[in-house]
Amino acid sequence: MLTLAASLILLAQDDVDLFEKRIRPVLHAGCLPCHGPDKTKAGLRLDSRSALLRGGDSGPAIKVGDPDGSLLIKAIRHADPDLAMPPKKAGKKLRDDQIRDFEAWIRAGAVYPGTAEPPPLKHWAFQPVVDPGVGIDALFPAKAPVADRRTLIRRVTYDLTGLPPTPEEVDAFVADNSPGAFDALVERLLASPAYGEKWGRKWLDLVRYADTAGENSDYPAPQAWRYRNWVIDAFNRDLPYDQFLREQLAGDLLERPTPEQIIATGYLAVARRFGHDTDKDMHLTYEDVIDTLGKSVLGLTIGCARCHNHKYDPVTTRDYYALYGIFASTRFPFPGCEAKQKPRDLVPLPGTTDAAYAVIDGKPEDARLQNRGEPAMPGEPVARRNLELFGGQPLSDPKSSGRLDLARWLTDARHPLTARVMANRIWQGHFGRGLVATPSDFGTRGATPTHPQLLDHLAARFVDGGWSVKALHRAILKSAAWRQADAGRRRLDAEEIRDALLVASGELDRRPGEGHPFPPEKDWKFTQHAPFKAVYESKRRSVYLMTQRIQRHPFLALFDGPDANASTAQREVSTVPTQALYFLNDPFFHARSEALAKKLLLLPAEERAEAAHRACFQRPATGRERHDAATFIDAYRAGPPAQSELAAWSAYARTLMGSNEFITVD
Repeated sequence: MLTLAASLILLAQDDVDLFEKRIRPVLHAGCLPCHGPDKTKAGLRLDSRSALLRGGDSGPAIKVGDPDGSLLIKAIRHADPDLAMPPKKAGKKLRDDQIRDFEAWIRAGAVYPGTAEPPPLKHWAFQPVVDPGVGIDALFPAKAPVADRRTLIRRVTYDLTGLPPTPEEVDAFVADNSPGAFDALVERLLASPAYGEKWGRKWLDLVRYADTAGENSDYPAPQAWRYRNWVIDAFNRDLPYDQFLREQLAGDLLERPTPEQIIATGYLAVARRFGHDTDKDMHLTYEDVIDTLGKSVLGLTIGCARCHNHKYDPVTTRDYYALYGIFASTRFPFPGCEAKQKPRDLVPLPGTTDAAYAVIDGKPEDARLQNRGEPAMPGEPVARRNLELFGGQPLSDPKSSGRLDLARWLTDARHPLTARVMANRIWQGHFGRGLVATPSDFGTRGATPTHPQLLDHLAARFVDGGWSVKALHRAILKSAAWRQADAGRRRLDAEEIRDALLVASGELDRRPGEGHPFPPEKDWKFTQHAPFKAVYESKRRSVYLMTQRIQRHPFLALFDGPDANASTAQREVSTVPTQALYFLNDPFFHARSEALAKKLLLLPAEERAEAAHRACFQRPATGRERHDAATFIDAYRAGPPAQSELAAWSAYARTLMGSNEFITVD
């Protein structure tokens, strides 16, 4: 007589045999081409038991033990033409005996051997942050001695301000051997307004900041600059990062909001608009907001769940529409478009008369699922709530949009992603590469951290330090890892190159920028065939340049500046012939070299080469360089044709300002 255990083993083997002989072959032949890892129609995969239980746009595909209640059975029975599998146009309905096999398989427990998936919730990024209790240098040991002092001051000044140090600052630091000299340098740079301009630009990259709307005629948003300047000021004030996020998501909903807190919601307002009549395509704007929120704050590609459950991460379509409802309950400003040219819904600022490009609450309402992401195919309503992955909490007040709840959920000190993602971005800003090499994707298809304990140490230190970004800078910059000599160089960002040219020529206007000289609103008649296009020249820092969505600024586009149509987590670095041609032909570049030459001509001839090197490289010229400069100037003046002194020194300035040393930093 068989034991109970032996009987169970035989029954289990029978279930496996049923699947392997009668179920798997049908799935592979007729189902997985459209519902497998390579193609996922309607958000449904059929290549594992967990995928079947998770289901797709229409819900779970199977109900274990209940064939009649399983959508898969209804589909293969062709009981519902919209769910029929295979579709009638794709092939014949399964035979009756095959359908009975699927019914028996589900009734017996839907055994699906050999496809066990690692539980997504066990993914490292979804686990609580645990501080290992040791510091940066223990977790990321330096492999080289400390860099020389001239290298250090140039490196740290570019890192924190995006500008070169002055020759006088370099001389003073090189001569100061006191133990606190480097710390004092860091504090001076962190206190500089230039710090917020450099690090604010990094955040503006992430939130795809632009001064235009992005729909097919790219209408201007003349008030958007207030949000840009708010970001810069927030970094300079070291606004705690949790408060920084709360004000951007829900500044207008805080108790007695200040004008600045209302302006902060420009984070949402600068979302891209789409189409000919943007009112009709707001679902795409909400998608843009959700996608940017996921990438910039959480390091997750939430936008992938618009049409189907996320293929790889535990984010469902219901999660997506839970967030969608929050933003659909928010009133966004209308910048104008070809169909409706007059802007509206700007937010008045208390106590002022140039309103803010900001958001406020609209009519609070749960959104309906959109089958296949199409608003014309609505499904059941989804309650506004947090992502299930992080608790799924409902709104505290359904009569509000839910943005304030969302802000609080994201900035909970126990959240596994918010601090990790930002700490990784700060590390990336100093080392050129994050501990997680995919800084806006911490999901299961993103890179794993090279030093997970270090990442958790930085995240824990960030939160324990009151979410102070400047405190995290200090910790990183004082480490031996950051101060070590490095055989490599990084090319300056586009903005750093342009700003360095203005510094070298003595022309940089350090005043903060404000608005732009857009045409008067009464003259706006932009269309998809004649969209708004403009380039406004300025000698202010490049962060203040007018940024368009449809037409990128020619200089920033050439040197890999951000694309304002999407969140930019990391700048690419290209090397193309047109960059070299810029240093030969561009009028802006020629004007800067001539301005430097005019300054040099005010000095005695024997001092000019030295002054040129100090202006461009923040170091003295070598004897060989002084000799080469004299040879160059003599040859250039002699021609043919003969050239003026100004032309000769302008040409020499161009050789320095277009050199590798000028546009890179060690």
